[in-house]
Amino acid sequence: MKFLLKSVKIIDPKGPHHGETADILVEDGIIRAIEKSIKNADATLIQADQLHLSSGWFDPSVSFGEPGLEERETLAHGAHIAALSGYTAVGVNPNTQPVLQNKSDMAFVKAKSNIVDLHPIGALTTDSRGQDLAELYDMHQAGAIAFNDYQKPIANPNLLKLALEYTQSFNGLILSFPMEIDLAQKGMINEGLVSVTLGLKGIPNLAETLQISRDLNVLSYSGGRLHIPTISTKESVDLIKRAKSEGLAVTCSVSINHLCLTDQALNEFDTNFKMLPPLRTEQDRLALIQGLKDGVIDGVTSDHNPIDIEHKKVEFDHAAFGSIGLESCFGALLGVVDLDTTIEALTGLKAVFGLETNNIAVNQPANFTLFNPSKQSTFSRDLIHSTSGNAALVGQKMTGSVLGIMNHGQWVANEA
Repeated sequence: MKFLLKSVKIIDPKGPHHGETADILVEDGIIRAIEKSIKNADATLIQADQLHLSSGWFDPSVSFGEPGLEERETLAHGAHIAALSGYTAVGVNPNTQPVLQNKSDMAFVKAKSNIVDLHPIGALTTDSRGQDLAELYDMHQAGAIAFNDYQKPIANPNLLKLALEYTQSFNGLILSFPMEIDLAQKGMINEGLVSVTLGLKGIPNLAETLQISRDLNVLSYSGGRLHIPTISTKESVDLIKRAKSEGLAVTCSVSINHLCLTDQALNEFDTNFKMLPPLRTEQDRLALIQGLKDGVIDGVTSDHNPIDIEHKKVEFDHAAFGSIGLESCFGALLGVVDLDTTIEALTGLKAVFGLETNNIAVNQPANFTLFNPSKQSTFSRDLIHSTSGNAALVGQKMTGSVLGIMNHGQWVANEA
């Protein structure tokens, strides 16, 4: 099938056509031509005001629920939401029932891929209990891109050491959630003035920075590759910056929620703002934005985590942690950083997770996202297509909109 994209501006900072406005001809999933003007009556025409294009976006931290929690989100519907949100690939977290922890589970997730590539992240430990390593090599062979007990810290440093040493034989990637469990205890929000005012138990910044400091020391000793997902504090940015300068193989991400919101949002006890790590202070938020601009933070995730109403619309103490974020991530991110930084943040983690990264160039696969970077809007509930509606960014000012994605020779348009 042929597609002709007319007058599209290419945003591809590492590619040969960055900043150019051109016509792009795609045939059988391959870019056949990039020229100032292409005339081809046999192709499906794609054109729009302020049409921009980048390499397809990747979110390394998405939860869908299936198997076992389909009332929150199925893999098929979740992938459709990802497509409408501009993502051509996502990393699927193992927090299902049962958890994704063997090669059959990896094959199950990958089989659901269509226009959006679903890349399974295998559980690090059996049943994500933090005791014994799961079948890491078998899962890697079956397509797991990393290993992680989603939002469960690795309490035992020896377990982390063994995982980092073991996965070196196949260049595996270990994710370690940044929270020292004995310091966090049963905390629900950031420890500070807001937690004292609301009378809610807090999770101190120290719980995050102490865990990261320990993990970096283990990494220095053992070698291997370590990714720290969804950091939330200024101190974490400083620690990782120093570790990178020392040559450690460490990367990190930040969630869109922590770039846009602070713990001040919790004053109404809205459980949609209850998340892990907790929302921090304005000082932390600004430090995270600067860390992203400086390249210390390698990318941004929506940390999309749908929660059914029975576990979210309850007393704050009993509500589950998490917020959906796929639909709002791009527009919210472009509201806090510039366009080049936004695209790098949405594509840069491909290399970290071992995914192919293609530039926008002739004879390259047509794996890209189309968007308008100028449209101004406010994210509202009628823009939520996810099965679960626990969205923290409702009411957030948005800059830009997703027009669609192209991948594997297919085109999906976002009509919103």
